[in-house]
Amino acid sequence: MVQDLSDPRRVEPDDAYEADERTLLETWLDFHRATLLLKCEGLSDEERKARPVATSKLSLHGLVRHMAEVERHWFRRAFLRDPDLPQIYDPDGKDLDFAPLDTADWDEDRATWEHEIEQAKEAVRGRPLTDTGLRRGKPVSLRWMYNHMIEEYARHNGHADLIREMVDGAVGW
Repeated sequence: MVQDLSDPRRVEPDDAYEADERTLLETWLDFHRATLLLKCEGLSDEERKARPVATSKLSLHGLVRHMAEVERHWFRRAFLRDPDLPQIYDPDGKDLDFAPLDTADWDEDRATWEHEIEQAKEAVRGRPLTDTGLRRGKPVSLRWMYNHMIEEYARHNGHADLIREMVDGAVGW
């Protein structure tokens, strides 16, 4: 079964072929955010929590929780220089965003992820790509953060593609 990913929430980056750098970066990041959401839709809670690779903690639900942590880390902890902002799911750094998910609530976790995306957008609104945050005591530019976030989502969307295919056979980019 081919998954229909032609959704108005997922703006095609090729609509911005000649856009300025900031528009390209924001378009690609939003494209990947929407792709992850679409990979999770149309499934039951059990299917979103499924970890079809026996040796892996990865699930679609866990990926959404993980990306909420990543959004928070880069745009609020690093860019806004708020290193004491607590982790959402994983205060001890033990991959608790990925597992266990037995009592995890999809609607709450999706809302948390969407909230972190909105907080990220607010954090960078009106700020130039050359502005810097701090990561491990070193300056890191907003430009670098955008590129890293695109890479992070792209990698995990690849995982999501495979997980979704293993869960219900749906494929599609």
